[in-house]
Amino acid sequence: MIPREILKKVKQIQIRSSRLVNDVLAGEYVSVFKGRGMEFEDVREYQMGDDIRSIDWNVTARLGHPYIKRFAEERELTVVFLVDLSSSGKFGSVKQFKNEIITEICALLALSATRNNDKVGLILFTDKIEKFVPPKKGKTHVLRLIREVLYFKPEGKGTDISLALEYLIKVTKRKTVSFLVSDFIAEGFEHTLRIANKRHDLIAVSVTDPRELELPNAGFVELEDAETGKTLLIDTSDRKVREEFNRLNTRNLEERTKLLRTMGVDMIDVRTDGSHVEPIMKFFRMREKRLQF
Repeated sequence: MIPREILKKVKQIQIRSSRLVNDVLAGEYVSVFKGRGMEFEDVREYQMGDDIRSIDWNVTARLGHPYIKRFAEERELTVVFLVDLSSSGKFGSVKQFKNEIITEICALLALSATRNNDKVGLILFTDKIEKFVPPKKGKTHVLRLIREVLYFKPEGKGTDISLALEYLIKVTKRKTVSFLVSDFIAEGFEHTLRIANKRHDLIAVSVTDPRELELPNAGFVELEDAETGKTLLIDTSDRKVREEFNRLNTRNLEERTKLLRTMGVDMIDVRTDGSHVEPIMKFFRMREKRLQF
């Protein structure tokens, strides 16, 4: 039995996200994703004005005159959310924890997808696969996904992004639009990320808290790794300690961003001390601009 307060919270997120989808994101999702999936249909003879990039050179060479490939637009897409439920998500130094913002991001994007009659699925993971909800259509299904992200109690505490991507490849037969939503406090997922990005339209959604990048001057502070339980006592009044902490974590963030860019994986960079809607809008505008060229 799901507690009443959880159902109330899901309804609040649904109402708030629906308003944003209708008022802010209306048209953005469809302009970026709708019709991106194309399936080969047949070939026909080249006609004046056809795009030469569509020429099928194998058929052209075989028949002696130019032929172009024809594609049929896929009318629906499959969107899958890979959501990191590791213990590090239970942290936030501003208004919300990272996992609360992750839920709202998923709600926004899932409602945008279902508004355009696309299927939506969910993979919850930590250092193990916690739950898989196969893609389906409909508002009721999306409300279930929001409830799962918000309410599900994971068994694991760590983060295994490679495992989640491997599972995505295993359970999906066709290309999907896949949002990998995590704080990316993990290592060793580069190889699997490269394979998954070749098979799917993979978008990384990174959620970061400012205290993960910069320490305040607060004297002696005991830091605990939420995923391993290890603790460390540090003196934050020491300027060199604060600078080293900032340098190390900023470098990790820059290296991750460089890795994703090198692999051609788009990134939505969200911070807990800012709006999560604006980075999504920025992503949509960037994608739409890219399609024009």
